[in-house]
Amino acid sequence: QVQLVESGGGLVQAGGSLRLSCAASGRTSSTYVMGWFRQAPGKEREFVAAMSMSGGWTYYADSVKGRFTISRDNAKNTVYLQMNSLEPEDTAVYYCAASPRGYSASYYQTEDYAHWGQGTQVTVSS
Repeated sequence: QVQLVESGGGLVQAGGSLRLSCAASGRTSSTYVMGWFRQAPGKEREFVAAMSMSGGWTYYADSVKGRFTISRDNAKNTVYLQMNSLEPEDTAVYYCAASPRGYSASYYQTEDYAHWGQGTQVTVSS
């Protein structure tokens, strides 16, 4: 089992930046892909970014490409989401998720991930 704890959310003005952290514990050695999703009120949870824990690739949703960066610190078992040029449309609860090796062939949908954090609120004011 893998436990995930997000932090770093908050209130920021449009154009500002935030860095989210996701600390992993438990059987982290089995994790192949880490992802970030977000869910705005009344909407479905949507993909934001994902990366392989080997560092071989990263993927971003078109809506955040060029503004958000996913990164990792393997020594700390932590994944980050650096969010720049934030817009009111980025307001949501942000979740990190972990997908074990062999669990899924894709990484864009919630069902591709086996473990989830509790989420952290990001609010962007205009």
